[in-house]
Amino acid sequence: MTDLECVANTADVLGEVPRWHVTENALYWIDAFKPAVHRFDPATGKTESWTPHDKLGSFAPIASGGLLLAGRNGFVLYDPRSGRYDRISDPENGATVNILNDGRCDSHGRFWVGSMSRTIQSPTGSLYRLERGKTDKLGNTIWVANGLAFSPDDKRMYFADSHLHMIFAYDFDVDSGTVGTRHEFAKVDPKGSPDGAAVDENGFLWIALFDGGCVARYAPDGRLDRVIEMPVSRPTAVTFGGPGLRTLYVTTARFRLAPEKLASETHAGGLLALDVGVAGLPEPMYAG
Repeated sequence: MTDLECVANTADVLGEVPRWHVTENALYWIDAFKPAVHRFDPATGKTESWTPHDKLGSFAPIASGGLLLAGRNGFVLYDPRSGRYDRISDPENGATVNILNDGRCDSHGRFWVGSMSRTIQSPTGSLYRLERGKTDKLGNTIWVANGLAFSPDDKRMYFADSHLHMIFAYDFDVDSGTVGTRHEFAKVDPKGSPDGAAVDENGFLWIALFDGGCVARYAPDGRLDRVIEMPVSRPTAVTFGGPGLRTLYVTTARFRLAPEKLASETHAGGLLALDVGVAGLPEPMYAG
């Protein structure tokens, strides 16, 4: 097993969406349920945490400062230190049917986010694009939106539907900010659901398998290249950060674990870090 360390034991109910802040040299992530926003500085080992007003699905650093949140009441501009909380729009109308879930910025600073059904009884979720405050819907019939990531050449957008245990790839035009045909990229072992993802410098897709107890790496052709076992059953998402973007950070969950299972998983809900021998790509920021 690759050497692994729990660098922040935040006991998250549902730790999610780790994002490396390229100007602050720090890692941000959320607890979707508490809710909470965390910031880890690897140079000092210090973790800071803040409590936003709404439960969260995802977020992105903003180029001009602060964070863009996607939560139960839509999109919000949030400054953790001052507490400023400015609502932008709510494409899912207060989460009456769907909730906003995983999201990420493309290299031009647009924020993409998928939604999911609150009850997961039908594929009512959609794919949204937020660009300079304007929200557009570009896809639908989604069960559980996860795994948003982009190829190094900006010609492919990855997207996982956790309910279907499937990773898809959209044809992507970064100049126009549009998606084309959606293809099946990889079918995931039913023992784990594909959750949050990241792409490395070689164009391979890394993805956490919730309930699968591992992180998987897929080649650009969809071939399963590598599996790294985790000391927790519910890893939730991955990203690259640290010096040279050579550390793989993994968020984890304590969500609905049985007491005996939780007692045996001392790192559940913590932030894990490991060197997997490859670097990642810089995380784009929201340009709005």
